[in-house]
Amino acid sequence: MTKNEAAFKQELVLLFVALLVLGYWQIPLFQSGILIVSILFVLFAEIVNTAIEVTIDRVGQEIHPLSGLAKDLGSAGVSLSMIMAAVLWISVLFNHL
Repeated sequence: MTKNEAAFKQELVLLFVALLVLGYWQIPLFQSGILIVSILFVLFAEIVNTAIEVTIDRVGQEIHPLSGLAKDLGSAGVSLSMIMAAVLWISVLFNHL
């Protein structure tokens, strides 16, 4: 199992837990939709990152600065999507405490 597959599985578990939290706290439908989409966006970013990494690894194993940059940017996209999702979740859940 690659690192990305493990991350994707963890994010799927996060989605399941998020659905339970939304049901328990009875978050309004529109806000629930936004929160679910934020986690789906993290999954999307992870898929794109995996595609970038697999493509670069397929092209060649030699070290090249542009290959490293592409992988770093893919990872940065995942990190940014996670930060965005966390901010949305914190802001919505904070208002429902």
